Amino acid sequence: MSLLTLLLLALGLAMDATAVSIASALAAPRVRARDALLLAFLFGLFQALMPVIGWALGSQFADTISAWDHWLAFVLLGGIGGKMIHEAITHHHPGVPDAPKPDAPPSGRNPFQLGTLTLMALATSIDALAAGITLPVLEVRLVMAAAIIGGVTFALCLLGVSVGRRFGEPLEGKLDIIGGLVLIGIGTKTLIEHLSA
Repeated sequence: MSLLTLLLLALGLAMDATAVSIASALAAPRVRARDALLLAFLFGLFQALMPVIGWALGSQFADTISAWDHWLAFVLLGGIGGKMIHEAITHHHPGVPDAPKPDAPPSGRNPFQLGTLTLMALATSIDALAAGITLPVLEVRLVMAAAIIGGVTFALCLLGVSVGRRFGEPLEGKLDIIGGLVLIGIGTKTLIEHLSA
């Protein structure tokens, strides 16, 4: 896998976390610098660790699935991408409180509490676990992949919180659609390369 493809994979996986970061900033009465850093750290950490777990699972069964591994990558990445697009269209992000409407009283729930952030980081990293299963198929170095996926997620989540405080609501759904299309594209590219080899 080229570095560019790995970066695109990281961007695609990070879009869900970025959208949740934007939603969290919209829902919070105020956002401190340490809130943004904690969110970005936890999301980046989970996004880095989950592909490692997925890679271990994929490697364990590599011999068994080698005949149809390209189809597995296509189905998994395509499924993740399709799920992201579906959730963007239906405006659903697991574990994130809706931003209060202008005429609604504040809920008092702080999305930057440690427990809430941990649950959101776990929820948004399940896709990375599934994508990690495809890493042996994509022939990528595990440590580099985990570092890039985690680092990209960290940076985009920081940016997402900042954007969310300013003008995040119109962008929130579009990020997941872009990320989903990127993952579907990578899965399709992997399938075509293996079928044409």
